[in-house]
Amino acid sequence: MVEKDENTPKPAEVNPDEFAGLTDDERRKRGRAPDPMLPGESAPKAKPPLEVHAAFVLAIVGAVIVVVGQVVTFAFKQQLVDAMMKQPQKPGHPLTLEEAQSTANFFVWSLLIGAVCFASLLVLFAWKAREGTRSARSIATLLAVLGIVFELGVTRSIFALAASLALVVMLILLYLPKVADYFPKVGKTL
Repeated sequence: MVEKDENTPKPAEVNPDEFAGLTDDERRKRGRAPDPMLPGESAPKAKPPLEVHAAFVLAIVGAVIVVVGQVVTFAFKQQLVDAMMKQPQKPGHPLTLEEAQSTANFFVWSLLIGAVCFASLLVLFAWKAREGTRSARSIATLLAVLGIVFELGVTRSIFALAASLALVVMLILLYLPKVADYFPKVGKTL
């Protein structure tokens, strides 16, 4: 026979209707497991505060601006080739026009593919943050900071400034004190 310790928590009296209609994150905030879903049922939808919804919209706007800015760089690819050809050449290894065009082509395509991947991840995690997931807000924050650093550190164009402004406002909206309760801190129990 196992003897019960007085420090052992006792099961709480729970009214099943008390947790009906709550989202998974709201249930976790109250220390409950996510509600099991039967086939054909739909999960309850989160009702985000206006600030969180506006942050999601700004994440989309910032992502679109980043991608459009990289598409516009295709128009200036020849200027990049001309700038590379004007650079002082290494003795014994002059840069040919074909090498400069190949390098510019690789650079422009790499930036475009990177921008599309960044935009996709940012919108995905901003969507999950819109649903109230605290960890998604943290990842969206990390992506936004990396995007701001990259846009202002590397590209420096009107598109970079506009995207950075949208991402900064998105971050401010996600961390306002009045939306802190929307992102519950899930306690860990062992």
